[in-house]
Amino acid sequence: MKKKLEVKALLIDLDGTLVDSTEALLEAATAGYIAIGIDTFDAAVGIEIARRMEQRQSIKDLFSQEYRNPSTLRKFVNAYIDAYYIFTLTKAIPLPNVHETLQTLSPNFPLALVTLRHIPKKQITKELAQLRLLKYFKAVVTARDVKKPKPYPDAVVKGAKQLGVSAKNCAVIGDSVVDIQAGKTAKTKTIAVLSGLYSREELEKEKPTLIIENINQLPKILALGS
Repeated sequence: MKKKLEVKALLIDLDGTLVDSTEALLEAATAGYIAIGIDTFDAAVGIEIARRMEQRQSIKDLFSQEYRNPSTLRKFVNAYIDAYYIFTLTKAIPLPNVHETLQTLSPNFPLALVTLRHIPKKQITKELAQLRLLKYFKAVVTARDVKKPKPYPDAVVKGAKQLGVSAKNCAVIGDSVVDIQAGKTAKTKTIAVLSGLYSREELEKEKPTLIIENINQLPKILALGS
């Protein structure tokens, strides 16, 4: 029997980890394309745009030459971001069995939500309340709460501090390479989940502590009550 991972608190990502926001991402891409005069697009390209924007990578090559000028791309990005934060309120839905998993974890570990969304905490807490997830979290940190969001460690460190636990005694759980990068820089344990936009191969390159299929496997790998 494998030894269970011992941590004192959990810092959990939102999109792709707790909720499926794929539909919101595609609606955001639609809004961005419409803003620059494009009526249709490939959904796979829309997802790739989301992945690159999360990692602050260029999306220029995903557009034909006539749309690659900086002003057009900026117009697309602005419309995309505005739409995404609107649609997540109605289109993001909890991944299967998330409620049951958080109900198991929360009596054993203080939980903090640490999200890359650059919006006020009030908006995130409203969404969490609508999804019946808010009650499980003792702290919420958004990208707006720190000077440098993920992949920098600031949000992770802030979340740990709000829980009153040293970062080295926490685990970051997320679906993205930036979650793992932020956690490793903050010296936390890192647990990558395969329920989001990134493949196992991409996540393996970041060398997380563990890779699991989804957040529902956490109770089996953590030493509950540690």
